Amino acid sequence: MNYQAKTPHLDDLIFDNRFTRELPADPEITNNRRQVHGASYSRVLPTPVKQPQTVAYSHEVAELLGLTREICESADFTQVFAGNRQLAGMDCYATCYGGHQFGNWAGQLGDGRAINLGEVLNSNDEHLTLQLKGSGATPYSRNADGLAVLRSSVREFLCSEAMHHLGVPTTRALSLILTGEEVIRDMFYNGNPKAEPGAVVCRVAPSFTRFGSFQILAARKDINLLKKLVDFTIFTDFPHLGEPSVEVYLAWFEEVCQRTAEMIVHWQRVGFVHGVMNTDNMSILGLTIDYGPYGWLENYDPNWTPNTTDSAERRYRFGSQPQIAFWNLGQLANAIYPLIEQVEPLQQAINVYQQTFEQGWQLMVAAKLGLNVYDPEIDNEFNTELLDLLQLVETDMTIFYRKLALLVMDSELSNEVLMLPLLDAYYVPDQLTEAYIVRLGNWLRHYIKRVQSTGVSTAERQKTMNAANPKYVLRNYLAQLAIDKAEQGDFSMVNELLEILRHPYDEQPGKEDFALKRPDWARQRAGCSMLSCSS
Repeated sequence: MNYQAKTPHLDDLIFDNRFTRELPADPEITNNRRQVHGASYSRVLPTPVKQPQTVAYSHEVAELLGLTREICESADFTQVFAGNRQLAGMDCYATCYGGHQFGNWAGQLGDGRAINLGEVLNSNDEHLTLQLKGSGATPYSRNADGLAVLRSSVREFLCSEAMHHLGVPTTRALSLILTGEEVIRDMFYNGNPKAEPGAVVCRVAPSFTRFGSFQILAARKDINLLKKLVDFTIFTDFPHLGEPSVEVYLAWFEEVCQRTAEMIVHWQRVGFVHGVMNTDNMSILGLTIDYGPYGWLENYDPNWTPNTTDSAERRYRFGSQPQIAFWNLGQLANAIYPLIEQVEPLQQAINVYQQTFEQGWQLMVAAKLGLNVYDPEIDNEFNTELLDLLQLVETDMTIFYRKLALLVMDSELSNEVLMLPLLDAYYVPDQLTEAYIVRLGNWLRHYIKRVQSTGVSTAERQKTMNAANPKYVLRNYLAQLAIDKAEQGDFSMVNELLEILRHPYDEQPGKEDFALKRPDWARQRAGCSMLSCSS
């Protein structure tokens, strides 16, 4: 790994803490749970842990920070990113925000188990906020302990990096560190708590500001601080928009809508289901944030949610993610309305979400199918038929689209020969009835003619499809296998998955087992199918 502008020691990291410098702090300094008014954050230190041990770290994120491999593998790195030692220049704090949870206003939430260490200024003059998740209680922890367990931390660490390499806007993860202490959790809230190994993840992003950061101020009618936070956000993260004004506020909101739409298109492209799309889990930068009970679609099912808490209503199911993001943007619009006091321009701005999503969705579908253009008059019905086919029998979404690139472009072939490349995608071969095979064969012939009508060569089609359809994703059962080993002190699979997921679109000879569909034993196993918010 060739690190640029190497930092000889961790203490040489340069911190430029704009958030705490420019925005008002909670005047109370004791770390007790409370409602925090008139402030954007509360200063609080991570809780020291007994025996930290580094499980894994991301070379790419280290490089962003200018950290060498030697630093990342040092005992001091472990101590710092477990929260045991503060570097010169760090200004540790937890932020105040609110949010709608499952559609209901929840009031103050805040960083209940996340503590920001400060903003590193790297060699490219980029500000990167370092945040420890699972580092102890804060004033926003309510009745919780502010800690995290290894299983959820492995999932957060791996998914942050996997999503980045898939091309999905996301927060990043620098490190995953065991605390050497146990944390009591009731995984499914069913009266069966048990001790689990504790862990801390260092998350990295330009900003962790959320929709809920503005909502809490509007709900409290603290319009002065609302304006200050919006102005600060524009100055620091949207400086290209210019000096804050009503027009700039609208342009800013429009860009947030656009970025959010682009993120959701990527989620739908790779089959990612966030699981908890509360407004406090929506990034103002259009980044995927807060990896809780997420999951990847394995058999294609738009009604699937990985979140046990949402199993009845399925508010955050895969197929509803675009609509939920739109609803969440509406709540953000309500929050910033006092700065604009005009409904129509806000509505026009939020319409940008719908326009951006629809355009992005069409381009995404075209890429997944290897088409050089999406023609709604032809392709809407064509794509709907495909999605219906994927649901009629248990079909692995990732494998189906990847293998579709291998289709022999000869419409004279029999149905059975045409579908040969796709057979690995089916979980229950007995479901492939004669009627289904005929219907699929008709769709494949239609697809062949559609591709041929564009003049796209086979090589071009396969290149386009393989760039849009990953071969390797963080399948739920793979993450669980890595967790099982890590809980026994074997971190090899965490690091192996980290490396494989750095190249999700490549063939990676010898790693094909990591691209296989979910095994039968993982259908209902905890951690492989659905998860709770417990971590």
